Amino acid sequence: MIMHSRGAWLAGLATLVLAGCSGAQETMNTLSEAERAAGWILLFDGRSLDGWRGYNMRGLSGGWAVEDGTIARVGAGGDIITEAEYADFELAFDWKVATGGNSGVFFRAAEGEPLIYHSAPEFQVLDDANHRDGQSPLTSAGSNYGLHSAPRGVVKAAGEWNSARIIARGNEVEHWLNGTKVVEYELRSEAWAALVANSKFVEWPAYGMADRGHIGLQDHGDPVWYRNLKLRVIK
Repeated sequence: MIMHSRGAWLAGLATLVLAGCSGAQETMNTLSEAERAAGWILLFDGRSLDGWRGYNMRGLSGGWAVEDGTIARVGAGGDIITEAEYADFELAFDWKVATGGNSGVFFRAAEGEPLIYHSAPEFQVLDDANHRDGQSPLTSAGSNYGLHSAPRGVVKAAGEWNSARIIARGNEVEHWLNGTKVVEYELRSEAWAALVANSKFVEWPAYGMADRGHIGLQDHGDPVWYRNLKLRVIK
């Protein structure tokens, strides 16, 4: 009887766990009532890539796909951007990379440049432990790539989900990673201009100059997954 009761208890627990997992799946890529009331919108519905296209392209090239409720880089396809443009906003998203993986999230991307990073600042997405860029805080996960360092010990290991936010109000920008503000800077300030002047970005006059633009996901040649991409326009 004791064994039978324990077996029933374990079976019931397994059912609860499975139900909890199912509920988590159902709440991915959705908005709560409070989020809707606060003005949040979904950039990805978990089922299609509607609202996205290739940078400097009319459509998608096929290197990105919907995989288990995520936007996944599955092959060579180039960087992708939202069809809509945004000025001041708060962007929330989850990401994970494969071992040694590298990607990034761009904002205020202006089309017409040869490459998206000629105009758009980048929130670095990276496996710090297994990629050479992880050796420098300037190019580690969460950094404003190449310009503003991110602290150590905040990013999770390859294959684990990270939560992130980019907040852009005018020239003021914040990067958040797993609940910690890791970067804060002011676009076009004297300090920012000095950093740009001593970086590769000095070669591209459009870098960081747009007041509004597209959100972009980087194809850096590695597997990467994004989900729960939500944006709130700041008025």
